[in-house]
Amino acid sequence: MSFFSSTPAAVRSRPSGFAPDRFAIPILMALAIGLVHILGSAPARAQSTAFKLAIAEAAARDKDIAAFYKARAYAPIWTGGRDRQRRRALLDALKHAPDHGLPEGRYDFTTVRQSFSGFKSARARGQLEVKTTRLFLQYATDIQSGILEPRRIDKNMTLRPPRRDRLQLLQAFAQSDPRGFIRALPPQTPDYRRLLKEKARMERIVGRGGWGQIVRARALKPGSSGAAVMGLRQRLAAMGYGTRLGANSYDQSLVNAVAQFQRDAGLNADGIAGATTLAAINTPASTRLMQVVIGLERLRWLNKPLGARHIIVNEAAFSATIVDNGKTTFETRVVVGQPGRWRTPEFEKKMTHMIINPSWYVPTSIAGKEYLPLLKKNPNALTRQDMVMTDSSGQEINPTQLDFNAYTETNFPFSLRQKPSGGNALGKVKFLFPNKHAIYLHDTPSKSLFGRDIRTFSHGCVRVQKPFELAYALLSKQTAQPKKLFNDILATGEETRVNLKTPVPIYLVYRTAWVSADGRAHYRADSYKVDNKVYAALRKAGVVLRGQRS
Repeated sequence: MSFFSSTPAAVRSRPSGFAPDRFAIPILMALAIGLVHILGSAPARAQSTAFKLAIAEAAARDKDIAAFYKARAYAPIWTGGRDRQRRRALLDALKHAPDHGLPEGRYDFTTVRQSFSGFKSARARGQLEVKTTRLFLQYATDIQSGILEPRRIDKNMTLRPPRRDRLQLLQAFAQSDPRGFIRALPPQTPDYRRLLKEKARMERIVGRGGWGQIVRARALKPGSSGAAVMGLRQRLAAMGYGTRLGANSYDQSLVNAVAQFQRDAGLNADGIAGATTLAAINTPASTRLMQVVIGLERLRWLNKPLGARHIIVNEAAFSATIVDNGKTTFETRVVVGQPGRWRTPEFEKKMTHMIINPSWYVPTSIAGKEYLPLLKKNPNALTRQDMVMTDSSGQEINPTQLDFNAYTETNFPFSLRQKPSGGNALGKVKFLFPNKHAIYLHDTPSKSLFGRDIRTFSHGCVRVQKPFELAYALLSKQTAQPKKLFNDILATGEETRVNLKTPVPIYLVYRTAWVSADGRAHYRADSYKVDNKVYAALRKAGVVLRGQRS
């Protein structure tokens, strides 16, 4: 629907409980009375009153816009003789909205531009004034904090975009340089700027038809030869890895090209084009462009101060990083939840403490689903895993005295706790940021999984490859000897809580496309099939992928 339709979006989505009649009727009555008193006066005054009455009437159902214009005595910000610079700034922004992956049709640039060519009446001018303000608010919200509401797309996407107060936004805009204000609306981070450049680059590639033919092979490795090898060499060259020239055999130059691609794709850089690597190489350029557009939207969802020090867990990249003043100071591989029931959700919290030598309190769902079958086979199964069983009162129970065949997955009444030990499922340390999802970061005795390309194996919590180093990095802000502090406590074998004197914001996100500081583009597989959902919502909102011929 055009923004200039008879039922504006701002009307359809006004806050519940807002009663337009109570707010608007006194304004309209006052203006109408004033108009009656001056009907016989100068036409200019009548025109001015009619204009103000039109603004009040058009804004009546939007309390923020109505309050904005009332406070400025219904003076215009778009349609006045001195508003040309502001109009041009908005029109220019709307024209380039698709550069940010925004829905061009939502802002109806052509209609807006034509509407300013002339006004047939003071009433029409007043209506255009308010419509343009609604349009500006829509654009400002979209480019500043995103088009979509993540929670409406997927229940696991619980991030809350930082929506700005609309009235304050209007007031600030009216008092600012319009071009500077509009330029500052989108995220001002290097991440966002680099991804904008990548979007333009991918649009040119899509416009030229992509990277050519896909590689038709199950796997290729040194020693392979033939048409598939030549196809691999040519497609990689089109993507910027190696050159098209070379033998039709899998030589060292091709090994090097494949390895560099693998590094950028977050895969083990062995130089062998196995199934996972070939799937990444054969991913269409249009899909990569889609990932970039989604990436821009996701960055808008976090367009706010993240903290001088903060932690980013990128579930799609299976990585966790500490960022200090905009620079990555620590990075580690992680394992995240399995797709489906155990998927790791997206949310933000503050990390408040760590537990060294932690006990593992087995979640009820896991106890009934995974441990009850073991106990039915062998009541001594818990002993080998340093586990104790307790009843609802906390009393320890001897498993050998129970008949576990009397219980099912849904009525298992006991709690299980694994004592601190080398075989503890949480390893030697866990990092907590209290949240409704019961998710945390932790060590693990299952180290081999960190060597996998796709690391979705947990029950939702995040396993960390370098847990001790993460602890040292976190403690370094509050002690001169973080390693000694940590290892002294570790050596006791006692479960110990260590608070972070300054809680650290942590963001669990899902980004399948970004550009690193060295200018290299990085893409990841959509392990959770989330990108498809986000892009479907973007398309519904009017976003269109563009291909441009250079």
